[in-house]
Amino acid sequence: MVMDLFGESLSFAAGFFLLLALALALSFEFVNGFHDTANAVATVIYTNTLKPSFAVVWSGCWNLIGVLVSTGGVAYSVVALLPVELVLNSGSGAGFAMIFALLISAIIWNVGTWYLGIPASSSHTLFGAIIGVGMANSIMTGHGWAAGINWGKAQDIGMALIVSPLVGFICAGLLLLLLKLLVKREDLYKAPEGKNPPPLWIRICLIGTCTGVSYAHGSNDGQKGMGLIMLILVGLAPGAFALNMNLGADSVQTTTTELRQVVTTLQSQAGTTTVTQDEATAELTAFIKPTGGKPTEKTYAAIIEQSQTVADDLTNANVKTFGDLTRDQRIALRSDIYLVGESLAKLLKKNLITDATAAKQLKKTNSDLNTVTKYIPTWVKVAVALALGLGTMIGWKRIVVTVGEKIGKAHLTYAQGFSAEIIAYATIQAADNYNLPVSTTHVLSSGIAGTMAANGSGLQRDTLISILMAWVLTLPVCIFLGASLFSASLYVTLHIFGVQ
Repeated sequence: MVMDLFGESLSFAAGFFLLLALALALSFEFVNGFHDTANAVATVIYTNTLKPSFAVVWSGCWNLIGVLVSTGGVAYSVVALLPVELVLNSGSGAGFAMIFALLISAIIWNVGTWYLGIPASSSHTLFGAIIGVGMANSIMTGHGWAAGINWGKAQDIGMALIVSPLVGFICAGLLLLLLKLLVKREDLYKAPEGKNPPPLWIRICLIGTCTGVSYAHGSNDGQKGMGLIMLILVGLAPGAFALNMNLGADSVQTTTTELRQVVTTLQSQAGTTTVTQDEATAELTAFIKPTGGKPTEKTYAAIIEQSQTVADDLTNANVKTFGDLTRDQRIALRSDIYLVGESLAKLLKKNLITDATAAKQLKKTNSDLNTVTKYIPTWVKVAVALALGLGTMIGWKRIVVTVGEKIGKAHLTYAQGFSAEIIAYATIQAADNYNLPVSTTHVLSSGIAGTMAANGSGLQRDTLISILMAWVLTLPVCIFLGASLFSASLYVTLHIFGVQ
C-alpha cells in the first residue's frame, strides 16, 4: 500500500510514521500552550485587567504572531543537541525512535505537571529527553554513555536554563523596588479590590507586558517543536524538504560559489594532505561529534574535498535551482552541506581561524549555507502557531491559579505583575538573540517570587517546594523517559514495522 504525501509516494509504514510524528509534534506544542503560555495571562487575569476568556485569546494570538516571525535559530539549536548520525539519518528506524521518544517524554511530563498545577518547564523537559536519547543511542552503538551528547551546546543551553530564573527573581524584585522609588502612585502598589479592574493607565501597562511575554514565548518556545517537525519532514519526505526549495533562481550558483570560497580560504590549512570523498565524509562526521577533537590537516582537507566535490557536482549537473535536482541528489546535497556547515561552525566557535578576514568570510559562507538546510516553511510555522495558540486558550486555568494565588502569601499587585512580566519579556528576547531556548515558566514564576520577596509579602512554602521539586526532578525523570522510550521505540520500528 502506497501513500502520496507532500508530493512523495511513501510506503504505508513510512506514511503512518510521518502522520503520527507530525501529530505528536503538534500535540507537544498544544500542551506547551496551556502549560507554559498560561504564565503570560496569570497577571492580567488576577489583577482583573482582562477577563479570562479575552486574556487567553489575546495571548494565543500574540503567541501565533511570535511563532510566525521567528527565525528558526532556536529550533536548530535544539537539533544541534541530537546525535549527529541520527540527524543525518532521521528517516531511519533509529531516527523515528529518537523523534517519538523526545515527543512522548515531553508530553508525559508536561501533562503530569500541568494536572498538578505545577509550573514546570517544557524547555527542561525536552532538554532532558534529548540527553536521555543521546545516552541510550551512544550506549547501544558501543561508544559509552557520554559520547552521544553535544556537551558544548548542552552547556550553553543548560546555563541559559539555569541562569534565566535567577535573572527573573533578582531583576523583577529590583524593578519593583525601583518603581517604588520613582513612581509615587499608591494605586500601582495595591492589590485588586473584588472584581474591579485597575485604573486605565495600569490596565494599558499590564496588557502591554502580557502581550510582550506572549509574543516572546511564541518566538522562543514555538521553535522547539518546529525543529523536530523539520527532522520528521526531512527524514520521511526528503524530496520536498531536504533543501530549501523557496530560494531564488540563482540558489545553486550561490551555493557553488560559497563552497568554492571555502576551498580557497582553507587551502593553506590543509597543506599537502588530500583525502577521498568517503574519507572526507567519515572525517567530518567524526569531527562534528561531541567527542571530535581538534582539527588536523586531514580535517581541513576533508572540508575542502567535501566542498570541492559538491561544487563540481552542482556545476556538472547543469542545474539552476534545487528543484532541478533529483530526490537522491537533494538528499546527498543536504548531508554534504550539513557536514561542511557544522564543521565551519565548530572551527569558528572555537576561534580556530585566526585570520580575521578568513574568519569573517567563513562566517558569511556558513550563514549562507544554513539558509539551504536550516529553514522553516511558512506552513510549519502556522501549524505550530495554531497548536500553541489553541493550547493557550483551552487549558490555561490550573497554572494560572498557581501563579496568581499560590506563590506569594498576599494577592498579586499591579506593580508586581508588571515587574515580573517586563523582566520575563526582556529575558526571553535576549535568549532569542543568541538562539538559546529558555523557560517562560521558570523566568516568570521566579519573577513573581522575586517581587513577593522584595515587597515583603512572603512566599508560600508548600508551593515553592512543589515547584522546586518539579524543577529538580524534570531533568533526571525526562532523561530516564527519553532513554527508555528511545529503546522501546527502536525495537518497535525495527522489529514490528521493519523500518531500518
